Amino acid sequence: MHIDRRIRSLSILTIVVGLSACAPTTQAPIAVVAAVEQSAEAHGLPVALVHKSPTCGCCGLWVDHLKEAGFPVEVRDSEDVTPVKQRLGVPYGKGSCHTAEIAGYFIEGHVPAEDIKRLLAEKPDAKGLVLPGMPMGSPGMEGPEGTARPYTVELVGRDGTTSPFSQH
Repeated sequence: MHIDRRIRSLSILTIVVGLSACAPTTQAPIAVVAAVEQSAEAHGLPVALVHKSPTCGCCGLWVDHLKEAGFPVEVRDSEDVTPVKQRLGVPYGKGSCHTAEIAGYFIEGHVPAEDIKRLLAEKPDAKGLVLPGMPMGSPGMEGPEGTARPYTVELVGRDGTTSPFSQH
């Protein structure tokens, strides 16, 4: 009986936490902010400013992926992120559902955190990374059965040309 109550409490907590992830908030709890700051300090990672639609579930999952990798994340919800993509110079046809700004680079789409960390470590003279579309198996696009398709993250040069950066 005591175990059943604990399981029920855990289930309710899981549901509440899950629902709160979907609910709009204006301010993160202080404990969460402190944890993010400590994680960022420990990893030495810059803030990821993510521009996304307020209703996009896969964008939220990608934000979670970044946080789990130690990035402090600031989210800016927008109904239209096209002006951000244009301002940053994301090449036409290489877009996805969200755009991030990290340490002077743009990150377009479901780019894995490991690739972003490599970009920050190598510091190439480039605009950023793109992962066009929404490839199955990329961070935030994981299927329930673990289905994945091969994909290539591309480096965008200062002149707007792209070259392969990593294969997954």
